[in-house]
Amino acid sequence: MENGDRPLITVIIPAYNEAGLIENTLAKVATYLTEGEDRWEWELLVVDDGSTDGTGDLADAFAADDLRVRVLHHRVNFNLGQALRYAFGESRGDYVVTLDADLSYSPGHIGRIVKELDKTRAKVVLASPYARGGSVLGVPGSRLAASKAANRFLSVTAKGDLSTVTGMTRGYDGVFIRSLNLKAMDVEINSEIIYKAQVLRARIVEIPATLHWDPDRDSSFAFSRSVAAYAFSGFLFRPFAFFIIPGLVALAGALVLWLWLVLASGDDTYRAVLAATATVVGVQLVALGLLSVQSKRYFEEMFHLGTTIHRANLGEITEPR
Repeated sequence: MENGDRPLITVIIPAYNEAGLIENTLAKVATYLTEGEDRWEWELLVVDDGSTDGTGDLADAFAADDLRVRVLHHRVNFNLGQALRYAFGESRGDYVVTLDADLSYSPGHIGRIVKELDKTRAKVVLASPYARGGSVLGVPGSRLAASKAANRFLSVTAKGDLSTVTGMTRGYDGVFIRSLNLKAMDVEINSEIIYKAQVLRARIVEIPATLHWDPDRDSSFAFSRSVAAYAFSGFLFRPFAFFIIPGLVALAGALVLWLWLVLASGDDTYRAVLAATATVVGVQLVALGLLSVQSKRYFEEMFHLGTTIHRANLGEITEPR
C-alpha cells in the first residue's frame, strides 16, 4: 500500500437526478470517512450520470470544499454500468467501496467492508441483507419477494453459495476491480462482476448487512428492466442449464410417447407426430447446451488470459490471495 499502514479507500456513489438528497448523502459519507482517518486515507468519487435536476452542480459545490471529493460527469444518462466503469477507472484506492446514493445501506457498512477485505484478502466483499445476521427494513412486500426470488435464482445459477448477487453496496480490491474488463451498461454489471470474479477464481465473501428502504422514494432504476437484466445474468452464469434441462425434459416426454406407441400397438398419428417433434426439439436443445458449455469454457480461458495480459501492461500483477 502506498500510504504506510493506512490504506487508501475510494468510495464511489453513482447519482442520477438525486438533487433532493445528494448534499446530505455526501455530508454523511464524508463525515464517516473523516472520523475513520486513523484507519485509512480516503477519496470520494461521485458520478453525475447525466442528471437534469442540478445534481451535478450540487455535488460540484460540495467537492469545492474538499479536494478528496471528486465529481465525474456524464453529459447524458448512461445508466449504472457505465457510471461504475467510469468511476472504477478513475479510482486510486487500495480498496474500492460502492454505495447507493440514497444510503439504503448506511455509511457504517464502509468500515465493515474494508475490515473484511483486509482480514480475508478477498477480492470482493458483498454486503448482504439476506445473509445470516442481515436484515431488511421498510421494503414493500412485493418488492422484497421479487428481490429474494431474483437473488435466489442467481444464487442457484452462480457457482458458490451467495445469498445476494444483485446488491451494489460492495467492496473490491482496488487492483482487481480496475483490471476487470467489464461490458455491462446497467444494473447487470453487479452480476457480471461476480461472474468474472468467479472465472478468475477470486475470493468472494459476504457480510451481513442492513438494508433500510425509504418507502417514500422510488428506485432510480426501472424494476422491470432489472428483472430482465437478472434473467440474462442467470443465463450468463449457467447457459447450458437453459438448454440441457428443457432438452432432457423434452426427450423424456418423447420416450414416454414412443413407449406408449410401441406397447399400445396402435396407429395414433397425433402421438407419433408429437413424439417425433419432442425428439427433434430435445436433441437440438441438448446439442445447444453442449455447445454453450464449450463456448463458455472458451470465453473463460480467453478472459483469464486477457485479464492477465492487461494486469501485466498496467504493472499490477499481484500474487493470488
